[in-house]
Amino acid sequence: MSDSGLSLPEYLAGLDYPVSREDLVRWCQENGASTEQLQAVRALPMEQFSSPAEVTEALRATL
Repeated sequence: MSDSGLSLPEYLAGLDYPVSREDLVRWCQENGASTEQLQAVRALPMEQFSSPAEVTEALRATL
């Protein structure tokens, strides 16, 4: 996987936390994330995220 998942935070603006992984996937889809970015979110090991920083950290750990 490339590091395009790390650019995902631009799609997270306006999202209320905490958020589940499934809600995060749905939000990203609705906001135009690429297929690769959506795959990265679906592959995240955590079920719940409390902040955008936590999402970014989880994405970095999967690269």
